[in-house]
Amino acid sequence: MPSNKSVSDAPIVQFTNCRILRDHWLQREDLWVREGKILNPEKLFFDEKGSADVQLDCKGSIIAPGFIDVQINGGFGVDFSLATDDFKSGIDLVSQKILSHGVTSFCPTLVTSPPSVYHQVLPQISVRNGGAHGAGILGAHLEGPFISREKKGAHPEHCLRTFEAGAFQDLLNTYGSLDCVRIVTLAPEMKRSSEGNEWRDGQRSHTLCLFPGHSVANLSQAEEAVQHGATFITHLFNAMLPFHHRDPGIVGLLTSDKIPAGRRVFYGMISDGIHTNPAALRIAHRAHPKGLVLVTDAIAGMGLAPGRHTLGQQVVEIDGLNTYIAGTKTLSGSVATMDTCVRHFQEATGCSVETALEAASLHPAQLLGIEHNKGTLNYDSDADFLMLNDSLYVQATYIAGQEVWRQDASGM
Repeated sequence: MPSNKSVSDAPIVQFTNCRILRDHWLQREDLWVREGKILNPEKLFFDEKGSADVQLDCKGSIIAPGFIDVQINGGFGVDFSLATDDFKSGIDLVSQKILSHGVTSFCPTLVTSPPSVYHQVLPQISVRNGGAHGAGILGAHLEGPFISREKKGAHPEHCLRTFEAGAFQDLLNTYGSLDCVRIVTLAPEMKRSSEGNEWRDGQRSHTLCLFPGHSVANLSQAEEAVQHGATFITHLFNAMLPFHHRDPGIVGLLTSDKIPAGRRVFYGMISDGIHTNPAALRIAHRAHPKGLVLVTDAIAGMGLAPGRHTLGQQVVEIDGLNTYIAGTKTLSGSVATMDTCVRHFQEATGCSVETALEAASLHPAQLLGIEHNKGTLNYDSDADFLMLNDSLYVQATYIAGQEVWRQDASGM
């Protein structure tokens, strides 16, 4: 057989004896990878007359797209909302550590902070591809400070802001450069908040997305936000009005008939067994399964022992799996890892393995409009994927077809 070297000098790797998550179900197929991309084996065989240079036996493992976390505040002692001299080394540490949780791309998240923090931190965040150095960075998620005082949660009240000059100008004044920003969570009931979405719609080359959260918006206000371009609800049920049968508030977007044709509303769920009762998780999933996006909302204390840590301007205490603002019972983020959230979601809802995995991969990719490259194992997509056992524990993590983490023999 003619060598594939005539087509490309890059080696072709064939992953065998595996079940691949593709087209919403696990298929017994081989996975073919070259130059960081998923190959179509039919084109390889018939058009290129090529063959594999390396074969890897996956020993029956599941191969699924890498997880994408669009809301993570830090971890392993690193707080993304603190302006430090070694911020870059901190974000590098987190991006490397979360590989063991199956996260191959993420949006570092900053909670409500003074403008000086944004001006110092955001220029140090760069969109970049993942690799052996760690998970890729898709852009920053800014959660606040344009949020409701009534639903501020763990956000410091003295740092909250309202729109004065006009939404876009106020965003610039508060955050500084928006070059690295992908998501802004704000309260849609705030006056002039829709102007930010109108700016986004008029500047399609920019990837900024404005999403409702930390809000007392009623359903009509939430629907108006969607009609202006919002497509995601930040941590559903948390920091918003509770569901009411006469006005279901933001939660009502899951079954609203006012969503523009062709638009899908996504919603984040902190599936840690703490932030959302399993019954509420089941209700949301059954009402709108294709919109559910798993997020960790992890804080600096993730991966560390219980004790005191920070979340931006606040001191928080970790008590078991609970995280509170010090001296209160106000929840302040999570210490759950993404793979833990996937397993809890699957167990709590009784959904299929495929559904649980797609909630952490395909759905966040669709939310960000990157599903042609990430979140799937379709041909020509990025070869960011995981090997997992049947209990959904991560065995190995790959980015661009290269192994970047593997569980060792001791299970570490």
